[in-house]
Amino acid sequence: MWISTRAQYGLRALVEVALGGDRPTSLKTVAERQQLSQAYLEQIFAVLRNAGIVESARGARGGYRLARSLSEVDALEVVELLEGSVAPVTCIEDRKTCERTGQCSTEPLWREVDEAVRAVLRRTSLADLVRRSSFLQLEPLPSRFAKRA
Repeated sequence: MWISTRAQYGLRALVEVALGGDRPTSLKTVAERQQLSQAYLEQIFAVLRNAGIVESARGARGGYRLARSLSEVDALEVVELLEGSVAPVTCIEDRKTCERTGQCSTEPLWREVDEAVRAVLRRTSLADLVRRSSFLQLEPLPSRFAKRA
């Protein structure tokens, strides 16, 4: 199992959008704050939007905001959406890929690894990631994105 930058960046960007609350956060802002490619984020957010995780808002103050509550989005959903399978070996997802399935001495190990990874990702919500980010030294959103009174 190898988690690519696609899933890593997707989760980081979702935390940034979540920190924006109900107001839309532009991908330009996310890209600047996370030092990521805006073009790459656009590809990632197209997938997240199609899956109903984020919604877009058009206009001068447009951008993205979460379409669901923080606690309803777990890391497993996002990683699988952006990566595909998180299984450590292909035979865990597709038994037909290996003629030794059911007779392999290491199959139980790979199933246990798969279950452990899925459990950690499943129990980690976007709310958890946002809470954890509060311990970091993150700068506030630029004032032009701040909520107007």
